[in-house]
Amino acid sequence: MATDMPKKDVVIVGLGWTGSILAMELAQDGLDIVALERGPMRRTVPDFKYPDVLDELTYSHRFELMQRPRESTLTLRHTPNGTARPYRRLGSFLPGHGVGGAGTHWNGQTWRPQAAELRLNSYVTETFGADVMPEGMQIQDWGVTYDELEPHFDRFERLIGCTGLAGNLNGEIREGGNPFEAPRSAEYPLPPLPQTSAGRRFKETAESLGLHPFPRPGGNASRAYKNEYGMQLGPCSYCGFCEWYGCYNYSKATPHTCVLDALYRQKNVEIRTGANVMKVELAEDGKTATGVTYLTDDGEEHFQPADLVLICAYSLHSVHLMLLSGIGQPYDPTTGEGVTGRNYSYQMMGSTSVFFEDADFKPYVGAGIDGYSILDYGIEQIDFAREGFVGGSYITVGHTNGQPIKSMSLPEGTPKWGAGWKQAIGKWYGKSLSIGSHGSNMSYRDCYLDLDPTYRDPFGRPLLRMTFDWKPNDIAMTQFMKRQTERIARAMNGSSWNSSYKDADSHYDIRPYQTTHNVGGAPMGDDPKTSAVNRYLQSWDVHNVFVSGASAFPQNIQFNPTGTVGALTYWMAEAIRKDYLPNPRPLMQGV
Repeated sequence: MATDMPKKDVVIVGLGWTGSILAMELAQDGLDIVALERGPMRRTVPDFKYPDVLDELTYSHRFELMQRPRESTLTLRHTPNGTARPYRRLGSFLPGHGVGGAGTHWNGQTWRPQAAELRLNSYVTETFGADVMPEGMQIQDWGVTYDELEPHFDRFERLIGCTGLAGNLNGEIREGGNPFEAPRSAEYPLPPLPQTSAGRRFKETAESLGLHPFPRPGGNASRAYKNEYGMQLGPCSYCGFCEWYGCYNYSKATPHTCVLDALYRQKNVEIRTGANVMKVELAEDGKTATGVTYLTDDGEEHFQPADLVLICAYSLHSVHLMLLSGIGQPYDPTTGEGVTGRNYSYQMMGSTSVFFEDADFKPYVGAGIDGYSILDYGIEQIDFAREGFVGGSYITVGHTNGQPIKSMSLPEGTPKWGAGWKQAIGKWYGKSLSIGSHGSNMSYRDCYLDLDPTYRDPFGRPLLRMTFDWKPNDIAMTQFMKRQTERIARAMNGSSWNSSYKDADSHYDIRPYQTTHNVGGAPMGDDPKTSAVNRYLQSWDVHNVFVSGASAFPQNIQFNPTGTVGALTYWMAEAIRKDYLPNPRPLMQGV
């Protein structure tokens, strides 16, 4: 029998980027808040102290900061008629474990979408006609515009001390920045990091081809910085240990370095770790939540009553919790009805590695956002009708790390092990760069999330089931990007190069790492028939439940999602504070 805990005004499920920001914002209104995190407490000291955290085997190969599949996993199949099998070993994506979540181990790359991406269905239909969308594609407008979100993008970038160079400042196109970005109301809070030689070589080549390179933006501080919560960042030391690591130098923006130490000082906020939320409990009429039930690490069951429930878990886990709790009608791909689980999508990646006999790049001098990028092939720059696909990508070059096991690129034909492999590493270390394509992924009728009828987790609950595969539209997009990166590779005059892109025979493979950019499943919008949450990320059906994070994306953007997740979090926080709390109710009526 569950132990009833003292009632709180707000219960937050998950304490990563979104949970920590929302706790901090609502604490300022004097609300009594409890945040429940199923993983352990993590702090910069002692968890990420130097030199212990600079351990490639522990963090990059043994996944010290990631969830273990034996504790939390899902099943995968390619089609609705296929047989789903469990994700038993971490590979394609890496959900974080513990306070800070996946925000602990990201690289820091921070982007805004192009304006058209937030109204993609309307943009495509108005510009090219609905016929350019293949059968089964169900891209949607987000229900919120770029102009509405712009102040919240700016605030999140100021929270993290984002470095960069504005290319469109209030409509003025500025040299050196991204000329294709949506208008900004202000310059980045910090100037770009000094760039290493690989990025500079790419920049020179891109300019020679008439392209428009700009410094890759993100949360690696270029100088000392203090944010609105009083949190201080120090300048990046280029240690090369960003992605999959915590930052010992207080330079990479994470929930720990930007929010959490300030949050811990709020007397009206309680944090409980080792608290695994099993279900959001609903009132008898199903229209409001009464709180959440969770289990502690020792198996004790607790009921935490609250007036407001904020689901701030990793995107996949948020959708899983909604399905287990009966929040929103489960999506049915056969009828197209239902909303919870709808529009799951991922990220389409590809790269061309170029090798130079005369280079000395020193990749161990790396930062998570090092490099230059181009957006000449972004969603607003491509004629979809002519090219035969919907989507886009930014292209980038930089050395984010020089870890010899994880990041050693070798020419085609190199032995995979033994003396030949060792000889190749000695010859080519520091003599290669990767021209990477980071592309969009559209949503489709038969790509979705639901509850698995066969497999269960250690608590007896159905696992989340993912039905997903690459589609011809997205293959066409990435093959288009392959042609662009190979054009750049030829112009760089390396001794050789080889490409890795999905082709027509490719199926989604969950084994190799790709990105931790899982999105959708609880899409936002202004129509309850096609969205699980409204434009304020409030559940259509249970008005005192709000769901933050990338699960709200109706399809994936062509960028890393964290900047958009941060902006949506501040957008949601403003709606809760200014509109919902004074008069709790549905903030939108269904059409």
